[in-house]
Amino acid sequence: MRERCVPALVTVVTVVMLLPAAAASQTPTERGEPPRTAWGDPDLNGTWSYASLTPLQRPASMGDREFYTAEEAAERNLSVTLDQPDRPGDVGSYNALWFDRGQISADLRTSLIVDPPDGRLPVKPDTQEQAAAQRDYRRAHPGDSWLDRSNWDRCITYHGVPPISTGYNNTYQILQTPDYVAIRVENIHDVRIIPLDGRPQLDDDVRQWNGDSRGRWEGNTLVVETANFSDQTVHRFPSSRHTRAVERFTRVSDDRIDYQFTIEDATVYTSPWTAVRPMPRLDDYIIYEYACHEGNYAMTNILTVERVNEHAEAEGSQ
Repeated sequence: MRERCVPALVTVVTVVMLLPAAAASQTPTERGEPPRTAWGDPDLNGTWSYASLTPLQRPASMGDREFYTAEEAAERNLSVTLDQPDRPGDVGSYNALWFDRGQISADLRTSLIVDPPDGRLPVKPDTQEQAAAQRDYRRAHPGDSWLDRSNWDRCITYHGVPPISTGYNNTYQILQTPDYVAIRVENIHDVRIIPLDGRPQLDDDVRQWNGDSRGRWEGNTLVVETANFSDQTVHRFPSSRHTRAVERFTRVSDDRIDYQFTIEDATVYTSPWTAVRPMPRLDDYIIYEYACHEGNYAMTNILTVERVNEHAEAEGSQ
């Protein structure tokens, strides 16, 4: 059955409706409770960063070490600030001013993944084989058509749900009403509209790039469950149409949300896995439109070069 899409107009209208409510919030209580909205929910409104130099998986070089030393973390943070390429012979790309890589998490963890304890993705052997086959195919077919390019090359999605930070635009803007939470993603025009009214997940035949999210409050924590990902969705970790994400947002201070997510997918992993990441507040931060297609010559140039290479190979074989 063909996949159906929710009209983008609904997203735009809902976000506009949320804007006035986002301003109505209260300050933290004297007991250390999180700030509250005018209707009593924990206040998540604001702009928050999920940039992090802490890798999703623990690097093999760290062995079974769960934490960096303070000196190691400081050295890593400084090397990125100075815009030093990671690999010998790598000349880098943008100037460091334009990057938004964040820093090693304040808890000094060597991986965002905390479960399994080894900090590694518990992928099945056949998942690894499929990933290797996909990498081989991409190397052999970098541009047969635009369909061979990534979803972010094609300006469809970028960080995904849940997000894994990259070199820039690692920003969430959260807006609340009593009935909905909206999360605006800085990079590539994504807005997640999350109902809080207990409605069921969409029918299984309704598939979306960033899945279908449903939220609820568990004490001071917003729990968001997302499923119904498209067959064409590509996360920044192995996933499938069966992937289910459970995110937890907990406002712990004026300037921080503790964020956690768990991925469940028995077709890809031997067990669920969980990652944690603090999200600091970005004060006076303005999000401008990320007009991905404007001046985006990459796709045209990639496909043009591939046609030239194919022509040269055909000429050489004659």
